[in-house]
Amino acid sequence: MTFNRVGKTLFLAGSLAATCAQADNAEDANKSNNPLNIAPGANLQDYYTPRLYDTNAHTNDVLLRGALPIAPNDFIGVPQLVRATLPISTRPDPHNGYSTGIGDLNLFDIFILKTEGVQLGIGPLITAPTAEQDELGTGKWQGGLAAVAIDSSPRGLLGALLQYQSSFAGDSDRAHVESATMQPFIIHNLEKGWYLRSTGTWSFDLKNNTHYIPIGLGLGKVWKSGSNILNALSSRSGPLTARATACRSSPCTQAST
Repeated sequence: MTFNRVGKTLFLAGSLAATCAQADNAEDANKSNNPLNIAPGANLQDYYTPRLYDTNAHTNDVLLRGALPIAPNDFIGVPQLVRATLPISTRPDPHNGYSTGIGDLNLFDIFILKTEGVQLGIGPLITAPTAEQDELGTGKWQGGLAAVAIDSSPRGLLGALLQYQSSFAGDSDRAHVESATMQPFIIHNLEKGWYLRSTGTWSFDLKNNTHYIPIGLGLGKVWKSGSNILNALSSRSGPLTARATACRSSPCTQAST
């Protein structure tokens, strides 16, 4: 009888430990993938497009991204999250070759209005014409809004990041720019820190009335190194629908790591 009780106790303790570990893995995955996670973060992503629509040209974008939280204060009573993204891009140039260099810097400041349940955030964004070559950027200063809604649960994340921007200054020889993007976040947590994701960015050129809407699928793994959460992922996306002129400057298939 004593041995049976001990065996049951050990089994129960082992079950509780496994459940806690699985819950911790899901929480870490959600924190690492949540665009509204109120914590400093650094991110490196590479987006390779093997073929643009109706051409043999390819593109590549290495995104250097950092996020910095700002605590509520007497002036602004809600937390903020400032995120900057600087691309290092490769694009076809006018001489049938390729240019590689820094693209346009994107910066937004999200005011997190709701932190419980469905998280909500909105704030201003600006894109600076920092591109080293014409083909790597728009040549325009752009301003607009960014908004995020995220529902977090042990199963994963469900939500979207929306951005709208329009040019207001810059090179007078370059065309006016007005665009919007929507990046859905569908994250499904698996065991041991693994997760499935679909986060392909939908692009809309509002000036030329064109669009590119991809469907993405990827696999990622989250693990801890001390107090830091590390996240590695690989995904691929292809167009669900696209208008041809948009797809000429946007990927028709895309792989990211």
